[in-house]
Amino acid sequence: MNSDWLNRALEESRARGYLGPSPIEPHIEHAEGFAQCWEERRTAPPEAFLDLGSGGGLPGLVLLQRWRQQAIFTDSMAKRANFLKEVLNWNDAPPNGEVIIGRVEEVARIHRLEDGFDLVTARSFGPPSVTAECGVRFLNVGGLMIVSEPPDDSVIDRWSQRGLALMGLESQGRVRSGSAFQILLKIAPTPPEFPRRIGTPRKKPIF
Repeated sequence: MNSDWLNRALEESRARGYLGPSPIEPHIEHAEGFAQCWEERRTAPPEAFLDLGSGGGLPGLVLLQRWRQQAIFTDSMAKRANFLKEVLNWNDAPPNGEVIIGRVEEVARIHRLEDGFDLVTARSFGPPSVTAECGVRFLNVGGLMIVSEPPDDSVIDRWSQRGLALMGLESQGRVRSGSAFQILLKIAPTPPEFPRRIGTPRKKPIF
């Protein structure tokens, strides 16, 4: 693996204002927590993963470097998405990275992406109900959604099992791998109505 590529990509992301001004090492450690959550539950890397709202490239760039498997980066802002395309085209970048520009409510309806991923990741994407609804259609049954959580372990009841079940998901609980994460397992096919039209998941959350 070429860690120099990852460091340069994240430094460039920070320089362009897509990451905060703090050192990149804590960002990498946080992103590696997603990988550790997966690796504690599965013996092999995901054959394909999708990152919701990739922004400055976290955790997706770190996971791509670690696993070198098929990776889809999504973002609704062309400026950030084009930055990701740029660093993925550097000569020493890992292969298999692809960027799709668009709102995920629409991207999730692209036929080749439906049920196409073992793993969906989300870092600062949105409230629990929004994240679950926008990510569920990408997952195959048996796949995992790993979501970054607030650091306060006293916060509970963010994820409604009843609401998740409507989407075909089941919470596996809040875990710690350095940072805090929520693990969701897809237990049933996605009902045809999810995700709903652009903006609806935020305006009318399921839970």
